[in-house]
Parts: sequence; structure tokens; C-alpha cells
Amino acid sequence: MSDRFGHIPVLMDEVLRVLHPKPGETCVDCTAGLGGHAAAVGAILGSAGRVVLNDLDAGNLKRATATVEATGTPVTAIHGNFAELPWALTERGIAADMVLADLGFASSQVDDADRGLSFMRDGPLDMRLDPSKGLTAADLVNRAPEGELTKMIADLGEENQAAKIARKIVQARRETPIQSTSQLAEIVKAAVPWNPEHVRIHPATRAFQALRIAVNDELGSLDAFLAGMDAAIRGVGGGRSWLALGARVAIISFHSLEDRRVKEAFAGLVKQGLVEDEHGLIRASEAEQSANPRSRSAKMRAIRVV
Repeated sequence: MSDRFGHIPVLMDEVLRVLHPKPGETCVDCTAGLGGHAAAVGAILGSAGRVVLNDLDAGNLKRATATVEATGTPVTAIHGNFAELPWALTERGIAADMVLADLGFASSQVDDADRGLSFMRDGPLDMRLDPSKGLTAADLVNRAPEGELTKMIADLGEENQAAKIARKIVQARRETPIQSTSQLAEIVKAAVPWNPEHVRIHPATRAFQALRIAVNDELGSLDAFLAGMDAAIRGVGGGRSWLALGARVAIISFHSLEDRRVKEAFAGLVKQGLVEDEHGLIRASEAEQSANPRSRSAKMRAIRVV
């Protein structure tokens, strides 16, 4: 089921099964996007429940709020990085029965050329999920030393041609600043010759991933959120003030750098008997992957606080 903006939330049936929402409960969607998952949960929670929506993108947060409010469930909207959400919830006295973090980005962001997230659409090389602050991808590619670019593309993009790409970027920016997505994509293609008949993935894919992760500090934000979750479950610094006993936590990741962090964080808690992992690794069904190609790389892991 897609929302009214055309975005298809991944693993919808699996999210509902894992979170197991009940009327009157509180659900926290850490990365609301366009509100597809949250609206499906909200329809079950009813007017006695509550959905908390958090997102870096103020425009998407506004859309998601309208979508969830249409279900009749009260909404609390928080604009910000989900890294700070544990403290924001504690300050508001909110205890979550369900927590969902979908670490992908919304179709509205990818489809907007002005956001610069896709090399398939020419636009300014921005990539910020919160366009109101921070360095852009253009700032990084035009200022960072070659060695720093190499490490970023290799580590965050898992790109084995990172050195060649970084060298080509530095050569190109000496001639003219790199300001658009199409410019960068052509530079990467020149550094890494590509035959689409033999290699399906565009050579700029991993470099763009690396820049997006770096611009938005996505791994740092995930680490901070996982640390806040860990502290709450262990009862450190205020106890379980934002996680109710029996809370279900589900995180959907789209690449190994994210999934590895989630897997290790959950495994540590399971080993100490603080949570239960009743579901293991969850992937999209063949039918969903066929209907929604974006779901092919989605991985969901879930725990229940005991």
C-alpha cells in the first residue's frame, strides 16, 4: 500500500507483525518519512493511543503528521535528528510501547532534484536531509583533501575504486567547482569505466552513498540512538523513562554499515537477557521485492524489552 504521495513503505506487513500494536498504546516513529508505517500503526492504536513522529526533514514531517492525524490518532511531532530523540522523549515524559526506525529516505526526497540525492536527476549537489543547516555534498567534494575523500568513499561507500574516484574529483575541481549531481556522476564515470551490459550498478552509486552518509552523519546518528536505547534498557541515567516494559523496537536498514551496528547492539542486549529477539533477520518477500525494488536491500531486526 502506498501513501498519498506515492511512497511505498517497505516491509509493511512485517512491521505490523513485529510491533504488534494494540489500541491505546504509544508508537514512536524515529524517522517518519511520509508517515506510511506510522499511519498503518495509528489506524490500530485509535484515539486513546498516540503516535510520535520524528524527522530531520521539516516538510516530510508536516506531511507525515497530516497523514497520521487522518487516522484519528493523536500525533506528537518532533523536528530533529533521531540521535537526540531519547532525550526529547524523556523531557516530554513519553514512554514508547513501540519504536520504529526506517533508515532509508523517502521517495519525495529522491525525486526532488533540488535535494541532490540522486545522480539520475540533475540538480545542486546538496544531499542534506535537513536543508536548513550543515555542509552540503558540494562543500565536501570541493574542499576535502584527496586522502580524506578516498577514505570517505572507501569506508562509507564500500567502494574499492575510491582512490581513483578521489583523484579524479580533485583533478576536476581544479578546473571548475563541482556543483551538480550530473557533474559528479560524470567525473566518477570517467574515473571508473562502466559497461552497463556487464555491470548493472552505476559507478557513481557508492560514491553518492558515501557523500550522503557523510553529509548527514548517518552512522554517527545511528550510533547515538543505539546508545540512548541501550542506556534506557539497562536503566542507566534515568531508567527506562522513554521505553516501556515490553516495548518492541524495530530498525530497518538498507546497507551493511547500518545493519552491522544494529545487529551488534541487539545481540549484546540479548546476550545479557535484557531483551528478546523473537524474529531474527527479516527480509522482504519475493512478491514485495518484485513490486517494490527498493525493498530488495531492506533488512529489519527487532527486539522486545523484558
